[in-house]
Amino acid sequence: MTAPAGENVPDARYSVHSLELGLRILESFDRDAIDEMSLSEMARRIGVSRSSAFRLVHTLQRLGYLEREDETKNYRLGARVMSLGYSFLASKDIAELARPDLQRLRNATRCSTHLGILDGAEVIYIARFAAHKPVSAMIAVGARVPAHATTMGRIILAFKPAAYVAEHFGGRPLAKFSEQTPVTLEALAGMLDADRRRGYVISHSNFEAGIASIAAPIFDAKGEIVGAINVSTPENAIDVERFDSDVCDALRAAARRISELSGYREAAFAS
Repeated sequence: MTAPAGENVPDARYSVHSLELGLRILESFDRDAIDEMSLSEMARRIGVSRSSAFRLVHTLQRLGYLEREDETKNYRLGARVMSLGYSFLASKDIAELARPDLQRLRNATRCSTHLGILDGAEVIYIARFAAHKPVSAMIAVGARVPAHATTMGRIILAFKPAAYVAEHFGGRPLAKFSEQTPVTLEALAGMLDADRRRGYVISHSNFEAGIASIAAPIFDAKGEIVGAINVSTPENAIDVERFDSDVCDALRAAARRISELSGYREAAFAS
């Protein structure tokens, strides 16, 4: 039997009640940010008897969606739930994941916010939220900029293998945009080492005169660098001390949230 065609909402007549109850158990952990629950608590939350809950919980545990703590006898979410979550997130475009945080960051800092990815020796802008100012840094989605001279480019390169950097920036002089631009592979490598240890890059007129920018990295579930976000603003439109401290902190927090949405867990990759 098939469900009637042309309906946006599935017909409840075709629902599997036990499956619905099992999913409600899993959802109840996330709803209240609870790490562990007893069998009785899960039964109470979904409105069934303890014996009915036992069969549901036993099935979820057997399939790896729940794990039982030997010491407390309580249950927690299993690795299978995380696997499903990562599979879902992997299907999402990074720009789609980043947009809400980019917009909130723009509103909080009053700076333009951007998301960029690396393509060879260039950064491609793939998302942008312009600042609500008469004058703001103007760059369009799809624009390409040299990675070695820009904040997003440098922080992405900082977490790339040295062989990648040498392949794309070695054997030739690099274009100079200001006195701060590295023009040799050796100078760039030295900057990238400092950028990696710092975890972000700040620029004051380093690429474009009169424009301040800060960038922070975005990582995926494997701990690999996949892009960067930045904030930018005319230098005369913001207090330098506030930009280098408060705005920088807000940017780094947003980058961490986007990385976590992409499946990144710092503890999993700590040495």
